[in-house]
Amino acid sequence: MHFTLHMTSRCNLRCDYCYVNHGGEMTFETARAAVDLASADGAKTAGFVFFGGEPLLKRDLIFDTVAYAREKEKTGITRFSFKITTNGLLLDDSFLDFAKRESFFIALSVDGTQEAHDMHRVMAPDGGKLRRGSYAQVSEAAKRLLRVFPQSPGMMTVRPDTLHLMADGVKSLFDLGFVYAVSSLDYSADWKDEHLPVLQEQYQRIAELYAEKTRRGDKFYYAPFESKISSHINSREYCTQRCELGLRQVSVGPDGTIFPCVQFVGDETYKLGDVFNGIDENLRKGMYSRNEKRNDCGDCVLKKRCNCHCACMNRQATGSIDKVSPMLCAHERTVIPIADKVAGELYEENPHYLDRHYKDFVHWFH
Repeated sequence: MHFTLHMTSRCNLRCDYCYVNHGGEMTFETARAAVDLASADGAKTAGFVFFGGEPLLKRDLIFDTVAYAREKEKTGITRFSFKITTNGLLLDDSFLDFAKRESFFIALSVDGTQEAHDMHRVMAPDGGKLRRGSYAQVSEAAKRLLRVFPQSPGMMTVRPDTLHLMADGVKSLFDLGFVYAVSSLDYSADWKDEHLPVLQEQYQRIAELYAEKTRRGDKFYYAPFESKISSHINSREYCTQRCELGLRQVSVGPDGTIFPCVQFVGDETYKLGDVFNGIDENLRKGMYSRNEKRNDCGDCVLKKRCNCHCACMNRQATGSIDKVSPMLCAHERTVIPIADKVAGELYEENPHYLDRHYKDFVHWFH
């Protein structure tokens, strides 16, 4: 089980697409109870993600939580792993040293090009200063991070007004030194039919970059292409790896209340329990079943390969986990054929591609 700890709603940025709607500050008592819950019932492994707001504003709490978990390891069977998602502004050498000692996985939020990033990821107000972007500071943080953790991902959010920069943004992440790039649409934004041709054109450009880097033998990862290729090669296992609402991971609000995923925190409708008393299994199983029983997709041939089961994305776009986002559906119908096409071309010609994707699988393209 993975626990995402929402440590604070405070942040040193004012990103205008931020979905954080909870308040409060997590205490050590709450974090400690989460560690205790994660290691209950003889769990062999447990993962913790430190999240915010900006979690590095609670760096002392991170230190104390990790120390407590390591002490638990000495007397129990549970082994803990740690991740953090950060905007990078407080990512200094001392924290990187700590993270290296504790084998952290660190993800950095950076929205591709400077133009796209600075449209939305702006600094918190400082007196009477004008609104200003954070790209200069974040790009320097990326360089510090990648010197210590070269496999860290760059996480890029794409909105309608930055869609035309998506392909350039993916290239910018690789140019910064990231070998692991992730782009995700903000499904809460005002997407329209007119954006779909632009989305297709951007993915086609990314496919060209993907093919070029593969043919050179570069070591890199780009989501969502990798997940879509995996969904074809290893389709049965892929179906079990998709969103399983509240079953394999949960989010913990600052007060210890447990929710099924990050964007549900603060919405009492989706409360599953709390770290002091545990998870209500009836509520969790009921919510999972509700998410699985949707019939929106009918006989669509892509439904076993798409993200239609992502309750977070659907709720973000439609306000309900019971209705698939029309833009999510359009996105999946756009990206899957493009990923399949470039994969098919590389399968025919490139040994490096085969080594990356097929050495552990038994299914082959025909």
